[in-house]
Amino acid sequence: MDDAYVPLTDRIDVTVPSVARMYDYLMGGKDNYPADRAATEELLEQVPSTKVLAVNNRSFLRRVVRRLAEDYGIRQFVDHGSGLPTQDNVHEVAQRVDPECRVVYIDNDPIVLAHGRALLEQNENTAVIQADMRDTEAVWSHPEVERLIDTEQPVAVLFVSVLHCIPDRDDPAGVVRRAAAKVPPGSFLVVCQLVSEDEETRRGVTEFMDRTTDGNWGEVRREADVRHFLAGTRLLEPGLVEVSMWRPDSDLVPRQPSMEWIEYGGVGRIG
Repeated sequence: MDDAYVPLTDRIDVTVPSVARMYDYLMGGKDNYPADRAATEELLEQVPSTKVLAVNNRSFLRRVVRRLAEDYGIRQFVDHGSGLPTQDNVHEVAQRVDPECRVVYIDNDPIVLAHGRALLEQNENTAVIQADMRDTEAVWSHPEVERLIDTEQPVAVLFVSVLHCIPDRDDPAGVVRRAAAKVPPGSFLVVCQLVSEDEETRRGVTEFMDRTTDGNWGEVRREADVRHFLAGTRLLEPGLVEVSMWRPDSDLVPRQPSMEWIEYGGVGRIG
């Protein structure tokens, strides 16, 4: 494992905002602290559309999981950078389609591990592990991944609103590529991340989040970067879009009040 990776720890420092807890606050959750709330409110001053963006991103995740389970028969899901449990988690959506669906959540935040394990204590088809998603071998050789995920059968590999937490120096495209290499043809990659075509927004938000989270951040990128992450896959319709436009259930999806940045992504079939 590269020395540049942040070492895993079971210590929770509530004075330093975390991306997972900031997202939890945006979603109306209770697993956050004053530092997370203050940082989120400051972020909202800079990019006011962030709250609706977060809601739409979560809805995208639910739709993708349901569609992959219902329409494509996917019964295995590996969710990189899963964040804190909220309503309609991946396993809940997938297991409504088929209770035998198997889900592994991956996050390096110890509070995610604690809350996730409490939630999943009685669910033998689901697990949460503490790991660095950049360390592909550690993730895919983890005993819980080996127990639940049959790599001879199609898998949905999820990188939903998380690649912006990986800096360019750590090669996020390589992280996606290595994970895709672990699963067979007929599997799917789900990727979205925060993007802006405005250089000032990219730089300003990236610098703010990097400073606020004590370096636990990556890059706000451009749409072309997300296309690069899914290179070599066959994109499902409607391709790469602002995520509220990916196969919406109705025309009543919340609209962002402004578009300084968006969640941009889609789903690609492997092989």
